[in-house]
Amino acid sequence: MANDPQSKTPEPAQISGSRVEARGLGRRFGPHVALDNVSFGLEPGESFGLLGANGAGKTTFIRLLTGFLVPSSGDLTVDGLSPARDPRAVQARIGYVPETPRLYSELRVRNFLGFAAGLRGLPRARRRGAVADALERFRLESVAHRLIGHLSKGYRQRVSLAQAFLHAPSLLIVDEPTSGLDPLQSQEIREVLAGLAGEATLLLCTHDLAEARALTTRCAVLRQGALVALGESEALLGGGNPMALFHGGDPDREADTPHDPPHDPGAAGEARVS
Repeated sequence: MANDPQSKTPEPAQISGSRVEARGLGRRFGPHVALDNVSFGLEPGESFGLLGANGAGKTTFIRLLTGFLVPSSGDLTVDGLSPARDPRAVQARIGYVPETPRLYSELRVRNFLGFAAGLRGLPRARRRGAVADALERFRLESVAHRLIGHLSKGYRQRVSLAQAFLHAPSLLIVDEPTSGLDPLQSQEIREVLAGLAGEATLLLCTHDLAEARALTTRCAVLRQGALVALGESEALLGGGNPMALFHGGDPDREADTPHDPPHDPGAAGEARVS
């Protein structure tokens, strides 16, 4: 019935996360071009992969995004704010998980998270709850009283993820989250990251194509500072030879099969490869 108060149309789910936009972004170090006229965007709540070999420009992009470098050209914004001109406001929105966890091995997990919450400016009244939520979310309750230095690498990576999420960031930057982990630890970390989908915008920097394909909906590929591919992760990384995106060549042609018939260009969906 139209007037039945029980028959309300459900409200659409709120999308959380920051919008990131790079427009003609460039960065030079003397004569070396680290990023060259890069343009792409991340939608709020999107899980986005930034891929490329060592030296492709991924780390430079992260440093620009977090305000530790300024662009040589172009523009980069987070929710309309420039990391170069308003770094504190942008950094307050960001949670960052480096490839190598930056932790204090002599602190216990719970104490370290409380310390990190204080550094993030959380009021004392909120710190205990934020730490308890992080311990539960990242499955750290069983090791909360252990010294970080006594944890396995997989658990240390979980602690690193937990500290990045204490202040409920709208943009989570995760750099090579499963580097050096065994297959079981890697799967556990991927499950944790998948569980964060929609709560924040996720920027995943990785060399692992299977990881990017599983955890992201879109991705960009950098090669020698240039954007060479941008599109849906399944379309870009599901071809016969996705490694070609890193070194050049046709990513849709099966590796080591030079006599394959020509690939249908429409099969790549929304993906764009330069």
